Amino acid sequence: MIATEKIAGLAVVRTVAALRRAVEGWRAGDSRVALVPTMGALHRGHLALVTRARETADRTIATLFVNPTQFAPTEDLARYPRDEAADAQKFADAGSDLLYAPSVDEMYPPGSVTTVDPGPIADRLCGRVRPGHFRGVATVVTKLLLQARPDIACFGEKDFQQLHVIRRLVRDLDIPVRIEPVATVREPDGLALSSRNAYLAPAERIIAPRLHRTLAETAENVRTGAEPRAAEAHAAAALRARGFSRVDYVEVCDAETLAPLERLDRPARVLGAAWLGTTRLIDNLPLLPAV
Repeated sequence: MIATEKIAGLAVVRTVAALRRAVEGWRAGDSRVALVPTMGALHRGHLALVTRARETADRTIATLFVNPTQFAPTEDLARYPRDEAADAQKFADAGSDLLYAPSVDEMYPPGSVTTVDPGPIADRLCGRVRPGHFRGVATVVTKLLLQARPDIACFGEKDFQQLHVIRRLVRDLDIPVRIEPVATVREPDGLALSSRNAYLAPAERIIAPRLHRTLAETAENVRTGAEPRAAEAHAAAALRARGFSRVDYVEVCDAETLAPLERLDRPARVLGAAWLGTTRLIDNLPLLPAV
Protein backbone atom coordinates (compact mmCIF):
# COMPACT_ATOMS: atom_id res chain seq x y z
CA MET A 1 0.00 0.00 0.00
CA ILE A 2 1.67 3.22 -1.16
CA ALA A 3 -0.53 5.78 0.56
CA THR A 4 -1.06 5.38 4.27
CA GLU A 5 -4.05 7.71 4.25
CA LYS A 6 -6.30 9.91 2.18
CA ILE A 7 -7.43 13.46 2.80
CA ALA A 8 -10.29 14.86 0.71
CA GLY A 9 -9.90 11.77 -1.50
CA LEU A 10 -6.24 12.64 -2.20
CA ALA A 11 -3.58 10.01 -1.50
CA VAL A 12 -1.08 11.25 1.08
CA VAL A 13 2.41 9.95 1.81
CA ARG A 14 4.63 11.15 4.63
CA THR A 15 7.89 9.27 4.11
CA VAL A 16 10.59 9.33 1.46
CA ALA A 17 10.23 5.57 0.99
CA ALA A 18 6.49 5.80 0.29
CA LEU A 19 7.01 8.74 -2.06
CA ARG A 20 9.62 6.86 -4.06
CA ARG A 21 7.43 3.74 -4.29
CA ALA A 22 4.67 5.84 -5.79
CA VAL A 23 6.98 7.47 -8.31
CA GLU A 24 8.56 4.14 -9.26
CA GLY A 25 5.08 2.75 -9.97
CA TRP A 26 4.29 5.66 -12.27
CA ARG A 27 7.62 5.36 -14.05
CA ALA A 28 6.95 1.68 -14.68
CA GLY A 29 4.06 2.90 -16.81
CA ASP A 30 6.28 5.47 -18.61
CA SER A 31 4.57 8.42 -16.91
CA ARG A 32 6.26 11.80 -16.72
CA VAL A 33 6.19 13.25 -13.21
CA ALA A 34 5.92 16.88 -12.12
CA LEU A 35 6.56 18.28 -8.64
CA VAL A 36 4.91 21.33 -7.06
CA PRO A 37 6.70 22.26 -3.82
CA THR A 38 4.71 24.44 -1.40
CA MET A 39 4.58 25.44 2.26
CA GLY A 40 0.77 25.33 2.22
CA ALA A 41 -1.63 28.20 2.99
CA LEU A 42 -2.68 27.73 -0.62
CA HIS A 43 -4.04 30.40 -2.93
CA ARG A 44 -4.68 30.65 -6.67
CA GLY A 45 -0.98 31.17 -7.31
CA HIS A 46 -0.16 27.73 -5.92
CA LEU A 47 -2.99 26.17 -7.87
CA ALA A 48 -1.64 27.73 -11.07
CA LEU A 49 1.52 25.71 -10.41
CA VAL A 50 -0.56 22.53 -10.20
CA THR A 51 -2.33 23.44 -13.44
CA ARG A 52 1.00 23.97 -15.20
CA ALA A 53 2.34 20.70 -13.77
CA ARG A 54 -0.64 18.79 -15.15
CA GLU A 55 -0.10 20.40 -18.55
CA THR A 56 3.52 19.27 -18.69
CA ALA A 57 3.39 15.81 -17.08
CA ASP A 58 1.22 12.73 -16.63
CA ARG A 59 1.38 12.70 -12.83
CA THR A 60 1.60 15.56 -10.34
CA ILE A 61 3.00 15.48 -6.82
CA ALA A 62 2.15 18.41 -4.55
CA THR A 63 4.25 18.88 -1.44
CA LEU A 64 3.27 20.47 1.84
CA PHE A 65 6.12 21.29 4.20
CA VAL A 66 6.73 24.46 6.21
CA ASN A 67 10.52 24.47 6.03
CA PRO A 68 12.07 25.67 9.30
CA THR A 69 15.56 26.16 7.87
CA GLN A 70 14.51 29.10 5.69
CA PHE A 71 13.14 31.11 8.62
CA ALA A 72 15.37 33.24 10.82
CA PRO A 73 14.77 33.09 14.60
CA THR A 74 13.02 36.49 14.41
CA GLU A 75 10.72 35.51 11.51
CA ASP A 76 7.21 34.10 11.39
CA LEU A 77 7.71 30.32 11.49
CA ALA A 78 5.44 29.83 14.51
CA ARG A 79 2.57 31.86 13.09
CA TYR A 80 2.92 30.79 9.44
CA PRO A 81 -0.61 29.69 8.44
CA ARG A 82 -1.18 25.93 8.49
CA ASP A 83 -4.34 24.04 7.51
CA GLU A 84 -3.45 20.67 6.04
CA ALA A 85 -7.03 19.51 5.47
CA ALA A 86 -8.01 22.68 3.59
CA ASP A 87 -4.82 22.56 1.51
CA ALA A 88 -5.33 18.89 0.67
CA GLN A 89 -8.86 19.68 -0.51
CA LYS A 90 -7.52 22.41 -2.81
CA PHE A 91 -4.81 20.14 -4.16
CA ALA A 92 -7.41 17.44 -4.80
CA ASP A 93 -9.77 19.86 -6.55
CA ALA A 94 -6.88 21.07 -8.72
CA GLY A 95 -6.14 17.54 -9.89
CA SER A 96 -3.01 16.58 -7.95
CA ASP A 97 -2.30 12.85 -7.94
CA LEU A 98 -0.40 12.68 -4.65
CA LEU A 99 0.36 14.84 -1.63
CA TYR A 100 3.75 14.49 0.04
CA ALA A 101 3.54 15.95 3.55
CA PRO A 102 6.62 14.90 5.54
CA SER A 103 7.36 15.74 9.14
CA VAL A 104 10.36 17.86 10.12
CA ASP A 105 12.12 14.71 11.36
CA GLU A 106 11.50 12.96 8.04
CA MET A 107 12.92 15.86 6.08
CA TYR A 108 15.77 16.54 8.52
CA PRO A 109 16.52 13.33 10.45
CA PRO A 110 18.28 13.81 13.78
CA GLY A 111 21.95 14.46 13.16
CA SER A 112 21.49 16.03 9.74
CA VAL A 113 24.14 18.69 9.17
CA THR A 114 24.60 19.00 5.39
CA THR A 115 23.28 22.14 3.71
CA VAL A 116 23.38 23.56 0.18
CA ASP A 117 25.09 26.93 -0.21
CA PRO A 118 23.63 28.67 -3.29
CA GLY A 119 26.56 31.08 -3.61
CA PRO A 120 26.67 34.82 -4.37
CA ILE A 121 23.29 34.95 -6.12
CA ALA A 122 21.73 34.45 -2.66
CA ASP A 123 23.59 37.34 -1.03
CA ARG A 124 21.72 40.19 -2.74
CA LEU A 125 18.13 41.46 -2.60
CA CYS A 126 16.18 39.27 -0.15
CA GLY A 127 19.34 37.43 0.84
CA ARG A 128 20.89 40.65 2.08
CA VAL A 129 18.11 41.24 4.60
CA ARG A 130 17.35 37.56 5.32
CA PRO A 131 20.77 35.95 5.94
CA GLY A 132 20.65 32.18 5.56
CA HIS A 133 17.18 32.19 3.99
CA PHE A 134 18.26 30.93 0.59
CA ARG A 135 20.55 28.31 2.11
CA GLY A 136 17.43 26.88 3.72
CA VAL A 137 15.49 27.12 0.45
CA ALA A 138 18.30 25.53 -1.57
CA THR A 139 18.68 22.70 0.93
CA VAL A 140 15.02 21.76 1.13
CA VAL A 141 14.44 22.06 -2.62
CA THR A 142 17.49 19.90 -3.34
CA LYS A 143 16.15 17.29 -0.92
CA LEU A 144 12.65 17.38 -2.45
CA LEU A 145 14.05 16.99 -5.97
CA LEU A 146 16.20 14.03 -4.93
CA GLN A 147 13.41 12.46 -2.90
CA ALA A 148 10.78 12.68 -5.66
CA ARG A 149 13.07 12.55 -8.73
CA PRO A 150 10.57 14.41 -10.93
CA ASP A 151 11.01 15.23 -14.60
CA ILE A 152 9.65 18.75 -14.06
CA ALA A 153 9.32 21.04 -11.04
CA CYS A 154 7.13 24.15 -11.10
CA PHE A 155 7.98 27.38 -9.27
CA GLY A 156 6.33 30.79 -9.35
CA GLU A 157 7.95 33.93 -10.72
CA LYS A 158 6.68 35.98 -7.78
CA ASP A 159 9.81 35.03 -5.85
CA PHE A 160 12.11 35.69 -8.78
CA GLN A 161 15.33 35.40 -6.79
CA GLN A 162 14.25 32.04 -5.40
CA LEU A 163 13.55 30.85 -8.95
CA HIS A 164 17.10 31.81 -9.95
CA VAL A 165 18.61 30.12 -6.90
CA ILE A 166 16.79 26.89 -7.80
CA ARG A 167 17.77 27.06 -11.46
CA ARG A 168 21.39 27.54 -10.44
CA LEU A 169 21.49 24.65 -7.97
CA VAL A 170 19.87 22.31 -10.50
CA ARG A 171 22.47 23.26 -13.07
CA ASP A 172 25.45 23.22 -10.74
CA LEU A 173 24.55 19.94 -9.03
CA ASP A 174 23.50 18.17 -12.27
CA ILE A 175 20.03 17.34 -10.96
CA PRO A 176 18.07 15.90 -13.92
CA VAL A 177 14.92 18.03 -13.72
CA ARG A 178 13.44 20.84 -15.78
CA ILE A 179 12.50 23.91 -13.76
CA GLU A 180 9.25 25.33 -15.11
CA PRO A 181 8.52 28.98 -14.21
CA VAL A 182 4.91 30.06 -13.76
CA ALA A 183 3.79 33.69 -14.02
CA THR A 184 2.73 35.61 -10.91
CA VAL A 185 -0.99 35.46 -10.17
CA ARG A 186 -2.51 38.74 -8.98
CA GLU A 187 -5.62 40.16 -7.42
CA PRO A 188 -7.67 42.48 -9.67
CA ASP A 189 -5.96 45.50 -8.05
CA GLY A 190 -2.49 44.14 -8.90
CA LEU A 191 -1.45 42.71 -5.54
CA ALA A 192 0.62 39.56 -6.03
CA LEU A 193 -0.99 36.60 -4.31
CA SER A 194 0.90 35.46 -1.22
CA SER A 195 0.11 33.33 1.81
CA ARG A 196 1.31 36.24 3.95
CA ASN A 197 -1.39 38.53 2.54
CA ALA A 198 -3.63 36.95 5.17
CA TYR A 199 -1.65 38.88 7.80
CA LEU A 200 -2.67 42.27 6.37
CA ALA A 201 -5.08 44.40 8.37
CA PRO A 202 -7.90 45.97 6.30
CA ALA A 203 -6.12 49.35 6.13
CA GLU A 204 -2.86 47.65 5.11
CA ARG A 205 -4.66 45.66 2.40
CA ILE A 206 -5.69 48.95 0.80
CA ILE A 207 -2.06 50.09 0.70
CA ALA A 208 -0.56 46.77 -0.44
CA PRO A 209 -1.25 47.08 -4.22
CA ARG A 210 0.86 50.25 -4.27
CA LEU A 211 3.97 48.05 -4.31
CA HIS A 212 3.00 46.66 -7.71
CA ARG A 213 2.01 50.11 -8.93
CA THR A 214 5.32 51.62 -7.83
CA LEU A 215 7.35 48.87 -9.50
CA ALA A 216 5.37 49.39 -12.70
CA GLU A 217 6.11 53.12 -12.56
CA THR A 218 9.79 52.37 -11.99
CA ALA A 219 9.90 50.06 -14.99
CA GLU A 220 8.32 52.77 -17.15
CA ASN A 221 10.73 55.40 -15.85
CA VAL A 222 13.74 53.27 -16.76
CA ARG A 223 12.19 52.32 -20.10
CA THR A 224 11.79 55.99 -20.97
CA GLY A 225 15.35 56.91 -20.07
CA ALA A 226 15.73 57.27 -16.30
CA GLU A 227 19.03 56.10 -14.82
CA PRO A 228 18.33 52.87 -12.87
CA ARG A 229 19.86 53.99 -9.55
CA ALA A 230 17.90 57.25 -9.61
CA ALA A 231 14.71 55.36 -10.46
CA GLU A 232 15.29 52.98 -7.55
CA ALA A 233 15.77 55.83 -5.08
CA HIS A 234 12.63 57.55 -6.34
CA ALA A 235 10.64 54.30 -5.98
CA ALA A 236 11.83 53.71 -2.40
CA ALA A 237 10.81 57.23 -1.42
CA ALA A 238 7.45 56.78 -3.18
CA LEU A 239 6.73 53.57 -1.26
CA ARG A 240 7.39 55.25 2.06
CA ALA A 241 5.17 58.17 1.05
CA ARG A 242 2.44 55.72 0.02
CA GLY A 243 2.21 54.12 3.43
CA PHE A 244 4.85 51.39 3.62
CA SER A 245 6.57 51.34 6.99
CA ARG A 246 9.91 50.11 5.67
CA VAL A 247 11.49 49.43 2.28
CA ASP A 248 14.06 46.65 2.08
CA TYR A 249 14.95 47.37 -1.53
CA VAL A 250 13.82 48.38 -4.99
CA GLU A 251 16.35 47.29 -7.61
CA VAL A 252 16.62 47.10 -11.38
CA CYS A 253 18.55 43.94 -12.19
CA ASP A 254 19.75 41.89 -15.13
CA ALA A 255 17.03 39.27 -15.68
CA GLU A 256 19.57 36.44 -15.96
CA THR A 257 22.20 37.24 -13.34
CA LEU A 258 20.28 39.54 -10.97
CA ALA A 259 23.29 41.88 -11.05
CA PRO A 260 22.46 45.60 -10.85
CA LEU A 261 21.66 46.94 -14.32
CA GLU A 262 23.50 50.10 -15.33
CA ARG A 263 21.53 50.74 -18.53
CA LEU A 264 18.57 49.09 -20.21
CA ASP A 265 20.33 47.23 -23.01
CA ARG A 266 19.09 43.70 -22.21
CA PRO A 267 16.15 42.01 -20.47
CA ALA A 268 15.82 43.21 -16.90
CA ARG A 269 13.63 42.81 -13.83
CA VAL A 270 12.43 45.39 -11.33
CA LEU A 271 12.26 43.80 -7.89
CA GLY A 272 11.00 45.21 -4.62
CA ALA A 273 10.38 44.25 -1.00
CA ALA A 274 8.59 46.44 1.52
CA TRP A 275 6.78 46.18 4.84
CA LEU A 276 3.30 46.98 6.04
CA GLY A 277 3.45 46.68 9.80
CA THR A 278 4.77 43.18 10.50
CA THR A 279 4.04 41.86 6.99
CA ARG A 280 6.75 41.77 4.35
CA LEU A 281 5.62 41.87 0.71
CA ILE A 282 7.71 41.12 -2.37
CA ASP A 283 7.00 41.59 -6.06
CA ASN A 284 8.76 41.97 -9.40
CA LEU A 285 8.04 42.90 -12.98
CA PRO A 286 9.81 42.25 -16.29
CA LEU A 287 11.50 45.15 -18.04
CA LEU A 288 12.54 44.92 -21.69
CA PRO A 289 14.62 47.38 -23.71
CA ALA A 290 12.94 49.26 -26.53
CA VAL A 291 13.04 47.38 -29.83
